[in-house]
Amino acid sequence: MLAPVADVAAWAESLDQLLECQTGQLVFEDFLRTEYSEENLLFWRACEGYKKIADEAELAVAAKRIFVEFVQVDALRQINIDCVTRGEISGNLSRPGPGCFDRAQRLIRRLMENDCYPRFLKSEIYQALLERP
Repeated sequence: MLAPVADVAAWAESLDQLLECQTGQLVFEDFLRTEYSEENLLFWRACEGYKKIADEAELAVAAKRIFVEFVQVDALRQINIDCVTRGEISGNLSRPGPGCFDRAQRLIRRLMENDCYPRFLKSEIYQALLERP
């Protein structure tokens, strides 16, 4: 699972660089787990998969699953979003479209970019990968 050091160094360029790399996502998820905030990345990833679903029935099932796992109050992996966004998603569940979670996904991405990602770059996990031979 070790990525070349050049790839690891590229993760520091932007959160996008990190998220575009499968190994980067896994390492970031490990880091987030140490901070008890892996639900952010898991939600972001679920939204990315959700947007690729073309079948309406499948979309509805996936929307409900994402809502139950991440969005509803007291969800097992509840994400930190405002009640307006939570309510908007809840209202969209009767006829969920591909953009059902876009606003929440943007909020969570911004949270990761401004909060978790800078700490990740300073973390022992990331620094150890950068410094290996």
